Amino acid sequence: MNQEKKYPLPPFTLESALEKVQKAEDAWNSKDPIQVSKAYTVDSEWRNRTQFINGREEIIAFLTKKWENERQYKLKKELWGFRENRMAVRFEYEFQDKNDQWYRAYGNELWEFNENGLMQKRYASINDLKIEESDRKLK
Repeated sequence: MNQEKKYPLPPFTLESALEKVQKAEDAWNSKDPIQVSKAYTVDSEWRNRTQFINGREEIIAFLTKKWENERQYKLKKELWGFRENRMAVRFEYEFQDKNDQWYRAYGNELWEFNENGLMQKRYASINDLKIEESDRKLK
């Protein structure tokens, strides 16, 4: 049986953890829900703010709606720590809503990967800050 793999695989080294975070940043900045969903197990478990999302189909639906509402989305992720098959990541992103209001969102994510390098758990805590367009840092 051909099992999906998403390299690099755990257990992570500093180099492979940094690569995994960069690949996640690049995928999310593509704003392609299907591409992004392929980094997660088919039964992946998410907590995103106060939403609970389970599996790739729900991930795709969530991200599709997210990027319809969060225009000009730009994300930056930073590795905070790692151990074996887990990572802690700090991030910030900026977006413009449908009313042209700009926001910067800050947060932390906890990630857990299976042996094939697919993320099986993602827990995100996120705060939004209204900003002026002139205050943008991520372009």
